[in-house]
Amino acid sequence: MRIYRLLLILFTVYLLAGGVATVSAQCAMCTATVESNAKNGNTTTKGLNNGIMYLLAAPYIAVMIVGVIWYKKYRRKNVDLVMRDERFNLN
Repeated sequence: MRIYRLLLILFTVYLLAGGVATVSAQCAMCTATVESNAKNGNTTTKGLNNGIMYLLAAPYIAVMIVGVIWYKKYRRKNVDLVMRDERFNLN
């Protein structure tokens, strides 16, 4: 059973790695405008790149905030562990 699970994981990783394709993040007009502005010395490209990074980071920050709130709200506090006094064997 373990070998099937390992093969399934390897096959999934292979499909994910093999399915990578290059894509354009901008339309052709936007790309041409930004490239021509960059050649002319305009700094619009820096603002565009910062905007893309902001849009990329926003979902991760939102998920992190939800995770922290969930952790703080639902973690157990003051849990008493009741252990018996008798010895036990781990074999």
